[in-house]
Amino acid sequence: MDPMLIEQMMRMMTGGVVAQTLSVAAELGVADQLTGGGKSTRELAALVGANEEMLHRLLRFLASVGIFRLDSAGLWQLTAMAGLLQSDAPHSVRAGARMLGRMSATYPHMVENVRTGKCAYSLAFGKPIFEDLIDKPADAAIFDAAMNSFHGGETNAVLDAYSYDGVRVLADIGCGAGAVMMATLRRYSGLRGMLFDQAHVLERTAGIVAAAGMGDRCELHSGSFFEEIPAGADAYSMRHILHDWTDDLCVRILRNIRKVIPADGRVLIIEAVVPEGNEPSMSKLFDMFMMIFPDGKERTEAEYRKMLAEAGFTLHSVTPTDSAVSVVDARPV
Repeated sequence: MDPMLIEQMMRMMTGGVVAQTLSVAAELGVADQLTGGGKSTRELAALVGANEEMLHRLLRFLASVGIFRLDSAGLWQLTAMAGLLQSDAPHSVRAGARMLGRMSATYPHMVENVRTGKCAYSLAFGKPIFEDLIDKPADAAIFDAAMNSFHGGETNAVLDAYSYDGVRVLADIGCGAGAVMMATLRRYSGLRGMLFDQAHVLERTAGIVAAAGMGDRCELHSGSFFEEIPAGADAYSMRHILHDWTDDLCVRILRNIRKVIPADGRVLIIEAVVPEGNEPSMSKLFDMFMMIFPDGKERTEAEYRKMLAEAGFTLHSVTPTDSAVSVVDARPV
Protein backbone atom coordinates (compact mmCIF):
# COMPACT_ATOMS: atom_id res chain seq x y z
CA MET A 1 0.00 0.00 0.00
CA ASP A 2 1.26 3.48 -0.89
CA PRO A 3 2.27 5.21 2.39
CA MET A 4 1.36 8.60 0.88
CA LEU A 5 -2.16 7.35 0.21
CA ILE A 6 -2.49 6.17 3.81
CA GLU A 7 -1.24 9.52 5.11
CA GLN A 8 -3.70 11.35 2.86
CA MET A 9 -6.56 9.24 4.17
CA MET A 10 -5.43 9.79 7.77
CA ARG A 11 -5.41 13.56 7.24
CA MET A 12 -8.93 13.41 5.87
CA MET A 13 -10.13 11.15 8.70
CA THR A 14 -8.74 13.49 11.35
CA GLY A 15 -9.81 16.75 9.66
CA GLY A 16 -12.34 17.27 12.43
CA VAL A 17 -9.45 17.94 14.84
CA VAL A 18 -8.30 20.85 12.66
CA ALA A 19 -11.83 22.24 12.53
CA GLN A 20 -12.34 21.97 16.27
CA THR A 21 -8.99 23.50 17.21
CA LEU A 22 -9.77 26.40 14.87
CA SER A 23 -13.13 26.82 16.60
CA VAL A 24 -11.46 26.87 20.01
CA ALA A 25 -8.94 29.52 18.94
CA ALA A 26 -11.80 31.58 17.51
CA GLU A 27 -13.95 31.19 20.61
CA LEU A 28 -11.06 32.27 22.86
CA GLY A 29 -10.27 35.24 20.62
CA VAL A 30 -6.55 34.42 20.38
CA ALA A 31 -6.05 36.27 17.08
CA ASP A 32 -7.56 39.47 18.50
CA GLN A 33 -4.98 39.43 21.29
CA LEU A 34 -2.14 39.37 18.74
CA THR A 35 -3.28 42.46 16.85
CA GLY A 36 -0.67 44.67 18.47
CA GLY A 37 2.21 42.20 18.14
CA GLY A 38 3.53 38.90 19.40
CA LYS A 39 2.84 37.49 22.86
CA SER A 40 4.08 34.54 24.86
CA THR A 41 1.87 31.59 25.68
CA ARG A 42 1.74 32.77 29.31
CA GLU A 43 0.55 36.23 28.29
CA LEU A 44 -2.06 34.81 25.93
CA ALA A 45 -3.31 32.30 28.47
CA ALA A 46 -3.90 35.09 30.99
CA LEU A 47 -5.65 37.27 28.42
CA VAL A 48 -8.03 34.62 27.06
CA GLY A 49 -8.59 32.67 30.28
CA ALA A 50 -6.92 29.40 29.27
CA ASN A 51 -4.60 26.78 30.73
CA GLU A 52 -1.08 27.73 29.64
CA GLU A 53 0.11 24.22 28.71
CA MET A 54 -3.06 23.29 26.85
CA LEU A 55 -3.11 26.57 24.97
CA HIS A 56 0.52 26.09 23.93
CA ARG A 57 -0.24 22.63 22.56
CA LEU A 58 -3.28 23.92 20.69
CA LEU A 59 -1.31 26.76 19.10
CA ARG A 60 1.62 24.47 18.29
CA PHE A 61 -0.73 22.25 16.33
CA LEU A 62 -2.40 25.15 14.54
CA ALA A 63 1.03 26.56 13.66
CA SER A 64 1.85 23.24 12.00
CA VAL A 65 -1.00 23.83 9.52
CA GLY A 66 -0.15 27.48 8.87
CA ILE A 67 -2.34 29.16 11.49
CA PHE A 68 -0.24 31.22 13.95
CA ARG A 69 3.56 31.10 14.14
CA LEU A 70 6.00 30.83 17.04
CA ASP A 71 9.01 33.11 16.44
CA SER A 72 12.59 32.69 17.64
CA ALA A 73 11.87 34.81 20.73
CA GLY A 74 9.11 32.43 21.84
CA LEU A 75 6.30 34.81 20.92
CA TRP A 76 3.17 33.81 18.99
CA GLN A 77 2.57 35.80 15.82
CA LEU A 78 -0.28 36.06 13.34
CA THR A 79 0.00 34.43 9.93
CA ALA A 80 -2.12 35.41 6.93
CA MET A 81 -4.65 32.69 7.77
CA ALA A 82 -4.63 33.48 11.49
CA GLY A 83 -5.44 37.08 10.55
CA LEU A 84 -8.78 35.87 9.19
CA LEU A 85 -9.70 34.88 12.76
CA GLN A 86 -9.51 38.50 13.92
CA SER A 87 -12.93 39.93 14.68
CA ASP A 88 -12.42 43.12 12.67
CA ALA A 89 -10.58 41.63 9.67
CA PRO A 90 -12.14 42.66 6.33
CA HIS A 91 -13.06 39.05 5.54
CA SER A 92 -13.15 37.71 9.10
CA VAL A 93 -14.21 34.08 9.52
CA ARG A 94 -14.12 34.15 13.30
CA ALA A 95 -17.90 34.03 13.70
CA GLY A 96 -18.11 31.12 11.29
CA ALA A 97 -15.51 29.15 13.21
CA ARG A 98 -17.28 29.87 16.50
CA MET A 99 -20.63 28.82 15.08
CA LEU A 100 -19.33 25.53 13.72
CA GLY A 101 -17.65 24.79 17.03
CA ARG A 102 -20.81 25.46 19.02
CA MET A 103 -22.83 23.25 16.68
CA SER A 104 -20.34 20.38 16.59
CA ALA A 105 -22.68 18.24 18.72
CA THR A 106 -24.54 17.56 15.48
CA TYR A 107 -21.77 15.49 13.92
CA PRO A 108 -22.21 12.29 15.98
CA HIS A 109 -25.81 12.20 14.70
CA MET A 110 -24.81 12.21 11.06
CA VAL A 111 -25.04 8.41 10.78
CA GLU A 112 -28.69 8.50 11.87
CA ASN A 113 -29.20 11.51 9.58
CA VAL A 114 -28.08 9.44 6.59
CA ARG A 115 -29.84 6.25 7.67
CA THR A 116 -33.23 7.77 8.51
CA GLY A 117 -33.35 11.18 6.84
CA LYS A 118 -33.87 12.88 10.21
CA CYS A 119 -31.91 16.13 10.53
CA ALA A 120 -28.75 15.80 12.65
CA TYR A 121 -29.22 19.22 14.28
CA SER A 122 -32.75 18.37 15.41
CA LEU A 123 -31.52 15.05 16.78
CA ALA A 124 -28.72 16.79 18.71
CA PHE A 125 -30.64 19.76 20.08
CA GLY A 126 -34.25 18.57 20.13
CA LYS A 127 -35.67 21.07 17.64
CA PRO A 128 -34.92 22.55 14.21
CA ILE A 129 -32.09 25.06 14.07
CA PHE A 130 -34.14 28.20 13.45
CA GLU A 131 -36.54 27.36 16.29
CA ASP A 132 -33.62 26.54 18.58
CA LEU A 133 -31.81 29.81 17.91
CA ILE A 134 -34.85 31.84 18.98
CA ASP A 135 -34.15 30.65 22.53
CA LYS A 136 -30.38 31.21 22.22
CA PRO A 137 -29.82 34.91 21.47
CA ALA A 138 -26.04 34.72 21.93
CA ASP A 139 -25.75 31.82 19.49
CA ALA A 140 -28.21 33.52 17.13
CA ALA A 141 -26.01 36.63 17.00
CA ILE A 142 -22.97 34.47 16.21
CA PHE A 143 -25.00 32.65 13.54
CA ASP A 144 -25.98 35.96 11.88
CA ALA A 145 -22.36 37.12 11.90
CA ALA A 146 -21.23 33.74 10.57
CA MET A 147 -23.60 34.00 7.61
CA ASN A 148 -22.08 37.36 6.77
CA SER A 149 -18.56 35.95 7.06
CA PHE A 150 -19.43 33.01 4.81
CA HIS A 151 -21.42 34.94 2.23
CA GLY A 152 -20.61 38.64 2.54
CA GLY A 153 -18.21 38.61 -0.41
CA GLU A 154 -20.91 37.26 -2.73
CA THR A 155 -22.90 40.49 -2.95
CA ASN A 156 -20.55 42.42 -5.22
CA ALA A 157 -19.87 39.28 -7.27
CA VAL A 158 -23.60 38.93 -7.94
CA LEU A 159 -24.04 42.61 -8.79
CA ASP A 160 -21.07 42.46 -11.15
CA ALA A 161 -22.37 39.37 -12.96
CA TYR A 162 -26.14 39.87 -13.15
CA SER A 163 -27.97 42.96 -14.45
CA TYR A 164 -31.00 44.29 -12.59
CA ASP A 165 -31.77 46.68 -15.44
CA GLY A 166 -35.51 46.74 -16.09
CA VAL A 167 -36.40 45.92 -12.48
CA ARG A 168 -38.41 48.71 -10.87
CA VAL A 169 -39.21 47.15 -7.48
CA LEU A 170 -37.05 44.35 -6.07
CA ALA A 171 -38.33 42.24 -3.17
CA ASP A 172 -35.78 40.47 -0.96
CA ILE A 173 -37.57 37.46 0.54
CA GLY A 174 -35.94 36.40 3.79
CA CYS A 175 -33.91 39.60 3.77
CA GLY A 176 -32.22 39.21 7.15
CA ALA A 177 -30.27 42.31 8.07
CA GLY A 178 -30.90 43.88 4.66
CA ALA A 179 -27.24 44.31 3.68
CA VAL A 180 -27.79 42.75 0.23
CA MET A 181 -30.63 45.14 -0.56
CA MET A 182 -28.64 48.16 0.62
CA ALA A 183 -25.78 47.25 -1.70
CA THR A 184 -28.18 46.70 -4.60
CA LEU A 185 -29.93 50.03 -4.08
CA ARG A 186 -26.60 51.82 -4.00
CA ARG A 187 -25.67 50.20 -7.31
CA TYR A 188 -29.05 50.98 -8.97
CA SER A 189 -30.19 54.49 -8.08
CA GLY A 190 -33.63 54.14 -9.70
CA LEU A 191 -34.52 50.91 -7.92
CA ARG A 192 -36.95 50.58 -5.02
CA GLY A 193 -36.83 47.78 -2.49
CA MET A 194 -39.19 45.59 -0.48
CA LEU A 195 -37.74 43.76 2.51
CA PHE A 196 -39.64 40.73 3.79
CA ASP A 197 -38.85 38.63 6.85
CA GLN A 198 -40.24 37.71 10.25
CA ALA A 199 -41.16 40.60 12.53
CA HIS A 200 -38.38 39.96 15.06
CA VAL A 201 -35.82 40.01 12.24
CA LEU A 202 -37.12 43.27 10.78
CA GLU A 203 -36.60 44.97 14.14
CA ARG A 204 -32.87 44.80 13.38
CA THR A 205 -33.30 45.44 9.67
CA ALA A 206 -35.12 48.74 10.18
CA GLY A 207 -32.14 50.28 11.95
CA ILE A 208 -29.78 49.19 9.18
CA VAL A 209 -32.05 50.66 6.49
CA ALA A 210 -32.26 53.95 8.37
CA ALA A 211 -28.50 54.09 8.94
CA ALA A 212 -27.95 53.54 5.21
CA GLY A 213 -30.26 56.45 4.39
CA MET A 214 -32.54 54.18 2.35
CA GLY A 215 -35.75 54.60 4.33
CA ASP A 216 -37.46 56.49 1.51
CA ARG A 217 -36.64 53.75 -1.01
CA CYS A 218 -37.62 50.69 1.04
CA GLU A 219 -40.78 49.10 2.37
CA LEU A 220 -40.59 46.57 5.20
CA HIS A 221 -43.12 43.73 5.33
CA SER A 222 -43.28 41.08 8.04
CA GLY A 223 -44.68 37.58 7.80
CA SER A 224 -43.89 33.97 6.95
CA PHE A 225 -43.00 33.04 3.39
CA PHE A 226 -44.72 29.71 4.00
CA GLU A 227 -48.02 31.59 4.38
CA GLU A 228 -47.94 34.49 1.93
CA ILE A 229 -45.66 36.85 0.03
CA PRO A 230 -46.37 40.58 -0.37
CA ALA A 231 -47.42 41.79 -3.81
CA GLY A 232 -46.01 44.89 -5.48
CA ALA A 233 -42.59 43.84 -6.79
CA ASP A 234 -41.65 42.86 -10.33
CA ALA A 235 -38.65 40.79 -9.20
CA TYR A 236 -38.47 38.53 -6.15
CA SER A 237 -34.99 37.64 -4.92
CA MET A 238 -33.93 34.97 -2.42
CA ARG A 239 -30.30 34.50 -1.43
CA HIS A 240 -29.45 31.39 0.58
CA ILE A 241 -33.10 30.84 1.45
CA LEU A 242 -34.28 27.83 -0.55
CA HIS A 243 -31.21 25.77 0.37
CA ASP A 244 -32.43 25.80 3.99
CA TRP A 245 -35.58 23.82 3.15
CA THR A 246 -36.83 20.57 1.66
CA ASP A 247 -38.18 20.48 -1.89
CA ASP A 248 -41.81 20.44 -0.70
CA LEU A 249 -41.33 23.55 1.42
CA CYS A 250 -39.43 25.32 -1.35
CA VAL A 251 -42.29 24.65 -3.75
CA ARG A 252 -44.67 26.16 -1.18
CA ILE A 253 -42.57 29.34 -1.00
CA LEU A 254 -42.33 29.56 -4.79
CA ARG A 255 -46.07 29.01 -5.23
CA ASN A 256 -46.74 31.88 -2.84
CA ILE A 257 -44.54 34.08 -5.03
CA ARG A 258 -46.33 32.76 -8.12
CA LYS A 259 -49.64 34.07 -6.72
CA VAL A 260 -48.42 37.68 -6.64
CA ILE A 261 -45.73 38.01 -9.30
CA PRO A 262 -46.67 39.91 -12.48
CA ALA A 263 -46.68 38.07 -15.80
CA ASP A 264 -43.40 39.74 -16.83
CA GLY A 265 -41.77 39.33 -13.43
CA ARG A 266 -38.79 37.23 -12.44
CA VAL A 267 -37.65 35.15 -9.50
CA LEU A 268 -33.95 35.33 -8.70
CA ILE A 269 -32.57 32.42 -6.67
CA ILE A 270 -29.04 33.19 -5.52
CA GLU A 271 -27.52 29.91 -4.42
CA ALA A 272 -24.72 27.50 -5.13
CA VAL A 273 -25.54 25.26 -8.10
CA VAL A 274 -24.10 21.76 -7.70
CA PRO A 275 -22.22 20.55 -10.79
CA GLU A 276 -22.78 17.05 -12.13
CA GLY A 277 -19.88 14.61 -11.95
CA ASN A 278 -17.16 13.83 -9.43
CA GLU A 279 -15.12 17.03 -9.51
CA PRO A 280 -14.58 18.96 -6.27
CA SER A 281 -16.94 21.86 -5.60
CA MET A 282 -17.62 24.02 -2.55
CA SER A 283 -21.31 23.45 -3.29
CA LYS A 284 -20.88 19.78 -2.38
CA LEU A 285 -19.33 20.74 0.96
CA PHE A 286 -22.11 23.27 1.57
CA ASP A 287 -24.62 20.50 0.82
CA MET A 288 -23.31 18.49 3.77
CA PHE A 289 -23.85 21.48 6.06
CA MET A 290 -27.36 21.90 4.66
CA MET A 291 -28.10 18.25 5.34
CA ILE A 292 -26.98 18.22 8.97
CA PHE A 293 -27.99 21.71 10.14
CA PRO A 294 -31.24 23.05 8.63
CA ASP A 295 -32.41 19.86 6.81
CA GLY A 296 -32.04 21.58 3.45
CA LYS A 297 -29.92 20.94 0.36
CA GLU A 298 -27.87 22.50 -2.39
CA ARG A 299 -29.32 21.66 -5.82
CA THR A 300 -28.22 20.91 -9.34
CA GLU A 301 -29.57 22.88 -12.29
CA ALA A 302 -31.84 19.93 -13.16
CA GLU A 303 -33.23 19.90 -9.61
CA TYR A 304 -33.96 23.63 -9.78
CA ARG A 305 -35.65 23.20 -13.14
CA LYS A 306 -37.94 20.45 -11.79
CA MET A 307 -38.79 22.32 -8.59
CA LEU A 308 -39.54 25.56 -10.43
CA ALA A 309 -41.82 23.76 -12.88
CA GLU A 310 -43.86 22.35 -9.98
CA ALA A 311 -44.39 25.90 -8.71
CA GLY A 312 -45.39 27.40 -12.07
CA PHE A 313 -42.07 28.79 -13.28
CA THR A 314 -39.61 28.03 -16.04
CA LEU A 315 -35.86 28.29 -15.60
CA HIS A 316 -34.77 31.18 -17.82
CA SER A 317 -31.00 31.30 -17.16
CA VAL A 318 -28.21 30.43 -14.73
CA THR A 319 -25.57 33.15 -14.36
CA PRO A 320 -22.31 32.13 -12.64
CA THR A 321 -20.47 34.70 -10.52
CA ASP A 322 -16.94 35.12 -9.19
CA SER A 323 -18.07 33.47 -5.95
CA ALA A 324 -19.63 30.20 -4.84
CA VAL A 325 -23.13 31.26 -5.96
CA SER A 326 -24.94 31.63 -9.26
CA VAL A 327 -28.09 33.59 -10.09
CA VAL A 328 -30.91 31.25 -11.13
CA ASP A 329 -33.39 33.41 -13.08
CA ALA A 330 -36.91 31.97 -13.34
CA ARG A 331 -40.02 33.37 -15.08
CA PRO A 332 -43.71 32.61 -14.54
CA VAL A 333 -45.49 30.39 -17.07
